[in-house]
Amino acid sequence: MATSRRDYYELLGVARSADEGEIKKAFRRHARTLHPDVSEAPDAEERFREIVEAYEVLSKRETRELYDRYGHDGLRGGGFTPTTVDLGSLADLFGAFFGDDIFGTGGRARSARGADVAAQIEIELAEAAAGTTRQVPFPVTVPCATCGGNGAKPGTSPVQCATCDGRGRLQQVTRTMLGEFVRSQTCPACNGAGRVVEHPCLECDGSGRTVEERTLDVEVPPGIHDGQQIRISGEGHAGTLGARAGDVYVQVRVKPHPRLVREGNDLFCTVDLTMTEAALGATVQVPTLDGELELELEPGTQPGKLHVLRGQGMPVLQGFGRGDQRVLVNVQVPRRLTEEQQHLLEEFERSASDETYEADEGFFQKLKSAFR
Repeated sequence: MATSRRDYYELLGVARSADEGEIKKAFRRHARTLHPDVSEAPDAEERFREIVEAYEVLSKRETRELYDRYGHDGLRGGGFTPTTVDLGSLADLFGAFFGDDIFGTGGRARSARGADVAAQIEIELAEAAAGTTRQVPFPVTVPCATCGGNGAKPGTSPVQCATCDGRGRLQQVTRTMLGEFVRSQTCPACNGAGRVVEHPCLECDGSGRTVEERTLDVEVPPGIHDGQQIRISGEGHAGTLGARAGDVYVQVRVKPHPRLVREGNDLFCTVDLTMTEAALGATVQVPTLDGELELELEPGTQPGKLHVLRGQGMPVLQGFGRGDQRVLVNVQVPRRLTEEQQHLLEEFERSASDETYEADEGFFQKLKSAFR
């Protein structure tokens, strides 16, 4: 399913400052009216998928922060893709979110998707620029090899739950003057599985899953930002009753560089000149992602002078081109002078004229230009 381009807050009808409770309440309200089993509108299914996608993003702190800052493009860059919605199993999905079946439709027992796994890696700024591959170890639940995932001892099989007749849910009908109300809840005897294991597998103790250590090679794309996540579909914890596994979300932390600071796709650094170097001109070494670069500074270079190195910044994530690197000049003023040095400077000052100190753009204006 393609990611919706409509604003998620607009889809749910909430303000951008809405808290978690308001977002959940709005989603539940829309879900009750837009679910294809309830609504007769021809576009009900598409609209329902849109609000599910909006809720999936705004209900999680990481994806919401990414969306608030970078919009839909930031979500794609952070590895987010919307969950493929199975309309037939949404009653169980909402039961996981809200407890009870909000549609009151009950239904047969269904398998549950496996839980997601969170992992974290740390890379250097240069690796974030060039892209890299890292091995990520993590523990994960997998189907039990002994019982094949059904939880029953080899040679036996799970039996239908007698409490719910294999449906996995129990319904209670209440008659009132307004009509009948149906309340559905997970069967406590089988926990919604619809089946009961009478002879548990000794290897997994009847759960149908075991824990193993897994290592994944995670490809980090060039230009990734600090804190963004990479989603690896289907590599998380195993689902129940043969359902699909969860996903792995790898958060990427980019270590601070000792001399470069990142802002978006641009990089910033400073170079220090002595007072005489600034007056006479100098050639300095500037740190870049590709190594040291020689930069010639003309005589009379002023404090706060900004040099822009085009195309020396970070690559655009999942795009084309690179940002720039901005080099800010800092002029060092001597703190201690010998008598001879002081005398020479006084002689220089006496011989200086208005032409010696030509008016230039103010330092504060240069500083604003550097961060513009």
